[in-house]
Amino acid sequence: MTAETVFDLVRETIWVAMLIGGPPLLAALVVGLAVSLLQALTQIQELTLTLVPKMAAIFAALAFSMPYMWATLQGFGERLYDRIGNLGLG
Repeated sequence: MTAETVFDLVRETIWVAMLIGGPPLLAALVVGLAVSLLQALTQIQELTLTLVPKMAAIFAALAFSMPYMWATLQGFGERLYDRIGNLGLG
């Protein structure tokens, strides 16, 4: 296993982690920004007003993007096992 192979594996792992974690984080970002804007406009400072919509958005994003996330993770796992299998042949 060369350094190039290790760096490529680390790069792909980070990329897959961003692809999998992106939808819930993006949903939380958008909802958090909208709620913060609403709070700034109405001057309502309630902690549950920020927490509950973010949690609902994260759960909704997870529910809708779970097939995509699973396919991405499954493809990464298959590529990883192919690389492990090819290590002994090289």
